[in-house]
Amino acid sequence: MKETFADRLKAAMEQRGLKQVDLIREAEKAGVKLGKSHMSQYVSGKTIPRSGVLHFLAKTLQVSPAWLEGREEPADYSSASDIYQNDKSESSGGRAMRTFKKSSKLDNVLYDVRGPVVDEAARMEADGTSVLKLNIGNPAPFGFRTPDEVIYDMRRQLTDCEGYSDARGLFSARKAIMQYAQIKQIPNVNMEDIYTGNGVSELINISMSALLDDGDEILIPSPDYPLWTACATLAGGKVVHYVCDEQSDWYPDMDDIRGKITDRTKAIVLINPNNPTGALYPREVLLEIVKIAREHQLMIFSDEIYDRLVMDGEKHVSIASLAPDLFCVTYSGLSKSHMIAGFRIGWMILSGNKNMARDYIEGLNMLSNMRLCSNVPAQSIVQTALGGHQSVEGYIVPGGRIYEQREYIYNAINDIPGLSAVKPKAAFYIFPRIDVNKFNITNDEQFALDLLRDKKILIIHGGGFNWKQPDHFRIVYLPRIEVLKDAMTKIGDFLSYYQQ
Repeated sequence: MKETFADRLKAAMEQRGLKQVDLIREAEKAGVKLGKSHMSQYVSGKTIPRSGVLHFLAKTLQVSPAWLEGREEPADYSSASDIYQNDKSESSGGRAMRTFKKSSKLDNVLYDVRGPVVDEAARMEADGTSVLKLNIGNPAPFGFRTPDEVIYDMRRQLTDCEGYSDARGLFSARKAIMQYAQIKQIPNVNMEDIYTGNGVSELINISMSALLDDGDEILIPSPDYPLWTACATLAGGKVVHYVCDEQSDWYPDMDDIRGKITDRTKAIVLINPNNPTGALYPREVLLEIVKIAREHQLMIFSDEIYDRLVMDGEKHVSIASLAPDLFCVTYSGLSKSHMIAGFRIGWMILSGNKNMARDYIEGLNMLSNMRLCSNVPAQSIVQTALGGHQSVEGYIVPGGRIYEQREYIYNAINDIPGLSAVKPKAAFYIFPRIDVNKFNITNDEQFALDLLRDKKILIIHGGGFNWKQPDHFRIVYLPRIEVLKDAMTKIGDFLSYYQQ
């Protein structure tokens, strides 16, 4: 039986250790249009690519186009690859060159906040193109400055920060964090329950690695901050995404959560305030989640890095304050509230019923000790940052930059035909909906690439936040209003003619 294009494509992919997503990403880097639906059709044998895509696939898979089409013998991949490699193998003394592939543990790991679309933006910048980056919550490039007192105190203490600290962190930092936990009414917290980290990101990775065995399930919101899904997957866990409902201000869907709990579910993750939606969960929503966690004896992980960036007179409530009988891990830090994302200082707080997690805490201690300690100079200013005047409060009230930029971006999005958005209550993100029927959008990543190439604006598509439908994207509204106005004018113009 004669081999088809699909047969040879799959054989070459297998031999090269490449998956469909790898070829799609390589195509994006090369400027070749190759979407998920196209790739799926090629692999299933429903269609054969045009000449340009065919030659790209052949080059990437290191075979000849004629062999890939089935017009040329040999019929086996290894010989076809030898034809392509014939002059390369001799350079290693006649032996085939050994290649090193990434770990298979990374096959299902996604982190598109710094993914293929961002890679394309970097390529464009390297060619001299100016790109407006609305893709990442990094305050400093947009003119947000660290409080002077924080910088002054770090300078004064630098010579005292040359050695390692305790693995959990400096006494002064952990004491200030413990007092902050008391203000947030988080129960049963002492100094040993606080761990500093190189940003919250490191602590999420440690937390997931210490908890999950292969096949263990963890509930994570959709949309999410993708590091949660990536770290849980890398640790061997099975991520089960529960839906946050756009029609209900992006609150978690309790029925969906209940329907997805099994006897293998270990924990539930909250991101509150939420990234990417900017939602803030009220007490009654948190109490419902506590009720579900209590019923199924689940651990609660609560990512609260934006808890000091809440607008409209609302107050943030830590879910741990409502669950003294459950084991909770609460995360926060200074990257966003004090505009020092580059300092890399975050923390996690263990609270509630620690008896149910003694062995897990041993695992946390082991992994914490293995990295020796977190960034000591950054730890040294935690006490200064959490005490006294909080300059961030001036940004989140009427007249403040974050508040006014939120007001502008919300109204501007809803004024563009085909876009709509729920008004965010916290953080500095908004997650607009696209009318996919109006624009014939089937691939949101392709939409992000097309916008980037046409208007030089970088956003992250909804799929980058583990949102399954191609109908959302995230905008970071940190730039000043005049910059946002220019960006929204360009996006409006783009959508006046765009069809996928």
